[in-house]
Amino acid sequence: MAEDLTIIRSTDKKEQYLSLIPQIEALLEGETDLVANLANVCAALKEQFGWFWVGFYMVKDGELVLGPFQGPVACTRIAKGKGVCGWAWEHCKPIIVPDVEAFPGHIACSSASRSEIVIPLFHDGLVAGVLDVDSEHLDLFDYVDEIYLDQIVKLIRF
Repeated sequence: MAEDLTIIRSTDKKEQYLSLIPQIEALLEGETDLVANLANVCAALKEQFGWFWVGFYMVKDGELVLGPFQGPVACTRIAKGKGVCGWAWEHCKPIIVPDVEAFPGHIACSSASRSEIVIPLFHDGLVAGVLDVDSEHLDLFDYVDEIYLDQIVKLIRF
């Protein structure tokens, strides 16, 4: 039965992403300011899904530095390889963490965060930042989120 609920939940999420992506494309169309675009992507994702925290960390001077976000106050700087965001940056690939307390070296910006997904943003073949999404629920994110969040970050132009 739980597997059936996962399939239903994933199908519903896919439909939500498919309706959201054209809206994000319209928000980004013609706008060249990176900060404005990152802010609007955060707002659109937070509004659509109601996640606990949605935001970007950008690579600056050898660290991930907090960028536009929606949600409670967050960690300002993250070292490469540290926490979930630093791991995604170091390994240049997305990561889904079903239970952040089980992730070695997790950085707890908020004790309310229970699961997380991080998607790297690439510019000129290098990780330029990451999209970080946290949920107050365990095991909320799956391959559907990874696929569509990756599509969304690829819409962002530097």
